[in-house]
Amino acid sequence: MPIRSFYIKDITNIAGPIILGNLGFILIGVGDVIVAGRHSTDTLAAVSLATAIINCIMIFGNGILGSISAILSNYRGAGKEAEKYFYPSLKFAAILSVFISILILACIPLIDKLGFEEKLIPMIKDYFWITAFSTFGAYLHTTAKEFLQAFEIVVFPNILTVICIFVNLFLNIIFCFGFGPIPEMSAGGLAVASLITRYLMGLVLFFYCFRKVNIKHHKDKNYYKDLVKVGTPASLAVMIEFIGFNAITVIMGRVGGIYAAAQNIVCTLTSVSFMVPLAISNATAVKVGFANGARYYKSLKTYAYTGIGLCVAFMTCSAIVVGLIPEFLVRLFTNDAELIKVCIPVAYVLCFFQIFDGLQVALAGVFKGIKQTSIVMLSNLIAYWFVSIPLGCYVALHLKLNLLGFWYSLGVSAIILCTIMLITLIKKFKTDYKEISCRTSL
Repeated sequence: MPIRSFYIKDITNIAGPIILGNLGFILIGVGDVIVAGRHSTDTLAAVSLATAIINCIMIFGNGILGSISAILSNYRGAGKEAEKYFYPSLKFAAILSVFISILILACIPLIDKLGFEEKLIPMIKDYFWITAFSTFGAYLHTTAKEFLQAFEIVVFPNILTVICIFVNLFLNIIFCFGFGPIPEMSAGGLAVASLITRYLMGLVLFFYCFRKVNIKHHKDKNYYKDLVKVGTPASLAVMIEFIGFNAITVIMGRVGGIYAAAQNIVCTLTSVSFMVPLAISNATAVKVGFANGARYYKSLKTYAYTGIGLCVAFMTCSAIVVGLIPEFLVRLFTNDAELIKVCIPVAYVLCFFQIFDGLQVALAGVFKGIKQTSIVMLSNLIAYWFVSIPLGCYVALHLKLNLLGFWYSLGVSAIILCTIMLITLIKKFKTDYKEISCRTSL
């Protein structure tokens, strides 16, 4: 087998099931959007605004916990017993979930002051209140999935996610519209469905970890330091991006609920395709992390460039599909003619954005694998908050292009983000990852 084919196969063997699970995870969110849209445009707008804020809070914890697989892969490459870090990971997740839950609850009194339409505020508050108590279930699932991923155990965790698409969709319909003794709960019902689904996924994977891996008790303060050192910048990078996207939802929600709903639909479209490069990025982080720990520098570079190439190639294909059938894709979520009219021009800009989005997530995976995530955070900060949001506010609000104006600015920021990260990685490979070891392949 040619060397390049070997690396492609090695990454895709891990990424394949993760792609399935990531698509399953985002399709759970798609189910929320579809059911909310079928219930009413107001319900969709309320859920869009609530999740826009909540995701910005919860993503911080998910970002840190998302570094578990890369760190433990480095440990495995260096010959350490990675199995003994399950309980420390779980303890870290539990403490983090308490902090995040309190933060979500503390935001509820602020909702009245954000200038949303009065009719949406009660639904937004209901969604906040219920979601706060689902945080531990979500973080338990992330922790267990990342732990298994470090050992390249990826099939069952991701099949579980796919199964839960249908579980969550069923629960959404029951609690949103009501059934028998269960009253119609609109947006609050969607939050209840998510709560049940998150705890189900988390508990199943928790017990599965004991079956597949020889779990050992262990205490290691250095592991917590690694989680904070690698996870915090990576988490802040994702958080900066999430806040950037969701700030657009909030800003446009103040102009009109229809723009918040449109932003949710467009973000859902790109999120579906984004799950593929995200999976490839996760797989690349695991393989690069193992090579980094073992000091296999030639393999490290090859895995890095292979992962980048796969991500960009897929997102280019996705951009072509969106560009060819934008109206068909938008109509999967809504039949509202005015909402469709807002979404379609944005979908064309999304085509351009997607290619660079694939490149940036691939680069982020490489940096996570080599445990150098500060540049990811810095480049996201510059691209989204120094460029995208100020430029977007001018084009959207001053030039009256509304949501389309913000997506023009997102395209510009994506180019800047990728340029910074790519130049940094090339320089790092030339200086820090020279061929100093005779062990050049896995």
